[in-house]
Amino acid sequence: MYTPLPFQEVREDVLRAFIRAHPLGTLVTSGPDGPEATHLPVFLDADAGRLRCHMARSNPQWRQIVPGGRVLMIFTGASHYITPNWYPEKRKHGKVVPTWNYVAVHVSGSARVFEDSTSLLRHLHELTDFNETNSAERWSVADAPPEYIEGMARAIVGVEIELDRIEGKWKISQNRSTEDQQGVIAGLDELGSHAGQEMANLMRKRPPAG
Repeated sequence: MYTPLPFQEVREDVLRAFIRAHPLGTLVTSGPDGPEATHLPVFLDADAGRLRCHMARSNPQWRQIVPGGRVLMIFTGASHYITPNWYPEKRKHGKVVPTWNYVAVHVSGSARVFEDSTSLLRHLHELTDFNETNSAERWSVADAPPEYIEGMARAIVGVEIELDRIEGKWKISQNRSTEDQQGVIAGLDELGSHAGQEMANLMRKRPPAG
């Protein structure tokens, strides 16, 4: 991922926290017919340094994963179009153009497929338990009939990815002057939209580089 210095995020705790907060990843593989991508809920096993997910057995992408082969998992968060009209510098010289602010984390590493029922059931439990954490009444895999869950497990395959490389990009106007950054935040606030507020709050929490 091309990441100029002002936008780089290398802190492991920040990157892992981002994955936990945005656990729907895009798994990218490459095969004879070119690249393939599938959007999948992901569990981060930070202690083991691995990601685990699963996909439908009927999805042919998993057959592109060979032992030791490398894959890419992409996670994205807040994003928003940035109009030059929000830059005070526009009124000074007009030398400004639109851009797009966004946050993304890329994880690449060797991957393997697992299909045994014990590993699949353990993965379904860990993934569900993590995502049910904030529910007032938590649902558990054990709440469903065992034969039903076993049948569902036979219809999926698991994928485990080692975190060999993890890159973060927080492109949120750090390359602009403080005055322009404040102009962007004010413009986003004025939109009154969820996406605008999310980006404005993210910019407030992350001070200018340097």
